[in-house]
Formats: sequence, C-alpha cells, structure tokens
Amino acid sequence: MKYQFEQPYTFANGVTIKNRVVMAPTTTMSSYYDGHVTNEEIDYYKMRAGGVGMVVAEVANVVPGGKGFEGELSIADDSDIDGLAEMARAIKRNGTKAVLQIFHAGRKSNSQILRGTQTVSASAVKPNRPEDAETPRALSETEIESIIQAFADATHRAIEAGFDGVELHGANTYLLQQFYSPHSNRREDRWGGNRDKRMNFARAVIQSVHEVISQETNGKFLLGYRISPEEIGELGIRLDDTMAFVEMLSETPIDYVHTSMGSAWRTSLNDATDKEPILDKIVRQLDGRKPLISVGSIETPDDAEKVLAAGASFAAIGREMIREPQWYEKVAGDDEDSIRYQISPFEMDELGIPVAMQHYLKGAFYSVMHFSNDHTPVVDYTNSVAPMEGFEKKM
Repeated sequence: MKYQFEQPYTFANGVTIKNRVVMAPTTTMSSYYDGHVTNEEIDYYKMRAGGVGMVVAEVANVVPGGKGFEGELSIADDSDIDGLAEMARAIKRNGTKAVLQIFHAGRKSNSQILRGTQTVSASAVKPNRPEDAETPRALSETEIESIIQAFADATHRAIEAGFDGVELHGANTYLLQQFYSPHSNRREDRWGGNRDKRMNFARAVIQSVHEVISQETNGKFLLGYRISPEEIGELGIRLDDTMAFVEMLSETPIDYVHTSMGSAWRTSLNDATDKEPILDKIVRQLDGRKPLISVGSIETPDDAEKVLAAGASFAAIGREMIREPQWYEKVAGDDEDSIRYQISPFEMDELGIPVAMQHYLKGAFYSVMHFSNDHTPVVDYTNSVAPMEGFEKKM
C-alpha cells in the first residue's frame, strides 16, 4: 500500500472500515416530493460506492416539519424504509459501509418549503441569513421531547433499511446546532441558558439514538456527530464553545466526530490573529478518545495523507467524489494520472449526477466545482466560509 489512507480502521465498537477515505455527504436534492428515494439517487451512490471505505449519504429529515429544502430525503415515516434500503444496498457494494445523515432543519427552512407551516427553533429568533429569513416559533417542552424521540425512531428505520450507521447533523446551523448557539437559543429552561445547558438537547438526542442502537443491534452500528466549529455574526458559536462541545462529545457514546469546513486547514473566522488550524485544535481536544473525520477541499491523495498525518482518522472527500466517482479505485490501482480534478458541464449525465443536482451545481455551487469552462481563480476557504457549509442557496 502506497498511502496511509489505504489502511483499514476499526472503531471501538468493532466496526471495521476497509480504508480511511469517506465520501462526505453531497446533497442531490433529488428525492420525491414526499422524501422517498428516487432511482437517480440510487444510481448516483452506486457509481461512487465500492472503493471508498464509507459513504455518508445525504441528510434525511426525521419529521416532516424538519425539512430544510426541496428534494430532501425523509426518514420520518415507515414508508421511507423500502427506498432507503435500496440506497443502502447500492452503497454497500464491495464492502463500503453505508451511513445515513439525519437531522431537523429547525429555523433553517421556510414556510414555503414547509407548505405554509411556520419554522421552529430553540427560540423565536430570526437567523442572520438569508436576508429574507423567517422568524421561527420557539419549540415547547413537549415538542422538544417529541423531536428527540423522532431521532430515535429515525435510527430504528435506518437499522431496518440496512445502514451501517447514522450521523447526527449538528452542523451548518441546523436544529442541533441552533440549540447550542447562544444566538438562536435564548431559553431559560433546562434546554438553554448557560453553555452547559445549551448542550442538553444534543446530549438527549445522542442518548435516545444510542439506546435504540443498543436495543436493536449487536452494537456494531456507527453513531457519528457532525459539527461546524464556528458561527459568524452576533452571539454565534466561537472556538472555545466548540472545544467545550467536543469535550462533551468525547464523553458520550458516539463513535466519531465529523467536521464541516470548506477547508481542512481552516483557521478561526472570528480571530484573525489565531493562525492555528482548527483541525489541530480539535485533534488535541479529542486526545485520541474519538476518531475524527476531516473534510474540506481534500482533492488529491497528498491532501488526504496530510490530514491523517495531522491526527485525523479519516479523510472525507465531497466535491471531488462528484467529479471523480472512481477516485479511490484509481488511486489504489496506480492510475492517479486519470483522476478528474475538473468536471465538464457536458459530462454530468455520464457521471450519474441527478438532473436536479446538475442545476444546483451549475448554480449555487458553480464557483467551487472546478468546471472546465470556469476560468476564474480557485477560491481558498482557509479563512472564509464556503457554500457547502450551509451558505449556499438551496432549491
């Protein structure tokens, strides 16, 4: 083996991943209106599975009111299981592990997407972005408990569908993050207040999901948690908040932490004098207690090796897997010269990219996809946020 990332990895619960390359969640926005899986989605994942060790499939909502954008997957109802089972089977080709990301969008949605229903969040505080964002309704205690149970029910469905794990999407300013952010959580009950109490919703969701895993599997089912290390704007999450949150996660039954950043080498967005990569800070905070999946403009084999050398356990590749479905196979097969690092807008059908996703890539994601007919300089997201961190305009 030429690279460290070709080595297998075994989690503390005994699950072994055949190599340390993960396909990061890539939103296709191609599900049916009711969140059921489409053939386009299945074909998209089947083309990209088989080489990488693990695929984290795009996010699925745990309740209809948690939908964040059109074309989004649902795992809110038992009727979703059959389609998700087909997706899981497609991903698990040649030993690739299939993990499904699950979430509630909270205030990061709108009444049009929710068909006239008001968005909800920890508190009735309007988001900083976009400009036309709507003010959510604060969740009641009963509703919070119901959403916690919905995450547990979604995990049961993921197990039934044959996935190898679930990842809690606590990043990109969705509901899990909203409960931790001092901007969006102004509550004064057990779900808010000081920093520790703002962690209670995440703790409760983790515990409810873990209980389902313990009851319904032999324990060899992964539970991951994704985080955004910083928020920009008034009263947002700062790096010291994130280190405290990572410390909390280290004490829970999760199996891994997964960052969401446009660059794996991102430095602080709020403190220009802090030049230490956030990756280094999180590795130090975890101190070997949980494995870390690092993501962010990892495109070449050397990029992947570099994050592993810095202490990450896995390198996650997102946009490059859209451009090059056989990235891992070409690396392992000594065919690196044929790897696509650009994508032609005329090859997207050939690459199995769903039609809705094609429009999305040519729109909100155009500047980050390395289109062969895009001659503008490539943006470095080491010191700025990227569209894939939740700043893009979805359909």
